[in-house]
Amino acid sequence: MTMDQYLLADLQQRRRANLYRTRQVLESPQGVRVIFGGRSYLSFSSNDYLGLASHPDVIKRLQQATAESGVGSGASHLINGHAREHHALEEELAAFTGRPRALLFSTGYMANLGIMDALLSTQDSIIQDRLSHASLLDGGRLCGAQFLRYQHADPNSLATQLQRAAGKRKLIATDGVFSMDGDLAPLPQLVSIAQRHCAWLMVDDAHGFGVLGPNGGGCAEYFGLNCNDLPVLMGTLGKGFGAFGAFVAGSEALIEYLIQFSRTYIYTTALPPAIAAATRASLALLQQESWRRDKLAALTRQFRQGAAQLGLQLLDSATPIQPVILGDEARTLAVSSQLRQNGFLVGAIRPPTVAKGSSRLRITLSAEHSEAQLNQLLNALSRAVADIPEAAP
Repeated sequence: MTMDQYLLADLQQRRRANLYRTRQVLESPQGVRVIFGGRSYLSFSSNDYLGLASHPDVIKRLQQATAESGVGSGASHLINGHAREHHALEEELAAFTGRPRALLFSTGYMANLGIMDALLSTQDSIIQDRLSHASLLDGGRLCGAQFLRYQHADPNSLATQLQRAAGKRKLIATDGVFSMDGDLAPLPQLVSIAQRHCAWLMVDDAHGFGVLGPNGGGCAEYFGLNCNDLPVLMGTLGKGFGAFGAFVAGSEALIEYLIQFSRTYIYTTALPPAIAAATRASLALLQQESWRRDKLAALTRQFRQGAAQLGLQLLDSATPIQPVILGDEARTLAVSSQLRQNGFLVGAIRPPTVAKGSSRLRITLSAEHSEAQLNQLLNALSRAVADIPEAAP
């Protein structure tokens, strides 16, 4: 068989299993109203939780900074690509998180891989939540350390795995907010266990920054954890911030160590300076406009109350990530398709992203949604679920 014959056979198998993914071409700015194929949809599938991706102030600052600094950064941070806007954003992110320093990465995926590759070797151990994001799991596998996983959000399971960990250095890694379930890691308990076992704690708070905490500082602020409690804090800038990129915040020693040893930081082009400038505008907005978080929390409560009245199966999530569990892959696709026909864009999440039998609609809320729009979604969702029953066992 040729290479293409092998590949096409695997692709066909994925189609038959109702697991095939297709890209959609967005024809509008990101927002609660989006256009695909010339048609407008009410979107409940974006991670732009605070509605900042298309905010006029952020757009204006991006345009100004592009005129000032051009488009591309031209080089890695350690050659000559580290611009004033990068440096200013790092300083502001450090202050925002209450950490001594912060370091920009081009993506969250690169940050997670780069952190673990720099901090761990074959002589060490990495212990992760079983539902950690793919980038954390890949970082754990690729760094060469002993790789252990504990039951989801289960401190007792973590303690058991730490007793098995044979490495010189021990790193515990978890999401702060789990991207497919929407629940929070029990960070205070994890801090206590990490300190008892002389382990380091790392949190990927991609879905918490901007959303959680009085000032939008994420899980660390929400739980009141300082740099000693939580020494490795990673966040992304393309979700609550509405921009692009990622950062790691921590001690002076941690950041200097990553600058010297993190390959995904050293050997890649710096993100455009204008993006850093726009992100600074987003950071200012999310701190100044607390009403965005207040409204998001109110919409989350409204959705959960409405879904409960309709008898929909939700997970225990108090965040803007609200999964509706449908179980069967084909049914999940069918319900998502009917919603789309009725003008609603909702993601259908299937294996391998989630476990087999737990396929779901991943509904995400934005501060830009209205109460009326949320009620429209609930009505459409109720009809779609009723029209497409569960498959016979």
